Amino acid sequence: MIYVGLTGWGDHPDVYSPGSKKTEKLIDYSAHFPIVELDSSFYAVQPERNIRKWIAETPEQFQFVVKAYQGMTGHQRGENPFESRDDMFESFCKSVRPLKEEGKLAMVLLQFPPWFDCQKENVEQLREITGRLTEFDLAIEFRHQSWYANGMREKTLDFLRDNNLIHSVCDEPQAGDGSIPLVPVSSRGNKVLVRIHGRNVHGWLNPGHGQNWREVRYLYDYNNEELEEISHAVESLADTTENVYVIFNNNSGGHAAGDAKEFQKMNGLSFDGLSPKQMDLFEGGF
Repeated sequence: MIYVGLTGWGDHPDVYSPGSKKTEKLIDYSAHFPIVELDSSFYAVQPERNIRKWIAETPEQFQFVVKAYQGMTGHQRGENPFESRDDMFESFCKSVRPLKEEGKLAMVLLQFPPWFDCQKENVEQLREITGRLTEFDLAIEFRHQSWYANGMREKTLDFLRDNNLIHSVCDEPQAGDGSIPLVPVSSRGNKVLVRIHGRNVHGWLNPGHGQNWREVRYLYDYNNEELEEISHAVESLADTTENVYVIFNNNSGGHAAGDAKEFQKMNGLSFDGLSPKQMDLFEGGF
């Protein structure tokens, strides 16, 4: 099964019902897509009340890809709000458990920073981090080319297979060491993650600073030929993997929803069990 969704649900105006309130955005979103990437968990471990609310607002079959908290993957900048590393991991696990208990957790995504390169020290760190999260299905996304270059590609994939980790396959700008190639290979037979970041090389290399970097880095609208390329990669993954989760993250210019819908149409995908909220408003459109 191929599932399609977007990163977050708060910034995709094309999927919201007319007059929809801010608090209803996830409900509207789940009328269009069966999965979502929860990225607010990267910036702060979410309180249980938020998780419970999101569980209640989504259909029974809806699933979340939860992005791991930044302090767990080496992105932390500024003061860590947790008393200890143990406290940080336990707080995150406690936050995510309700999703797993309700059958709505697709996986936890561990996205490592561009400076996390392929060396023994980082492999050991990877073992330590994943060892703390064994209760969850874990997807690993690298952002340094060394994990796939100079003969390391198969060793990296073997490491993921041997440790029952999900490969995060990425389509992103090919911009030197701080990006990875599209490697449509699954490391598990039941799940694989595909994340679509756009191909804006300039924005990837020069994202700016502060809060505006997202406005540049993921600014990209895929054309049909490029979506066909991604479709072929996803089809090959579907031949070897039971469930393929495809997340469009190219939303700096609001293109993610439209590209995801076009990809869905291109591949003849439809999803049962979506939210019924005002679906009639979108018939024949979007």
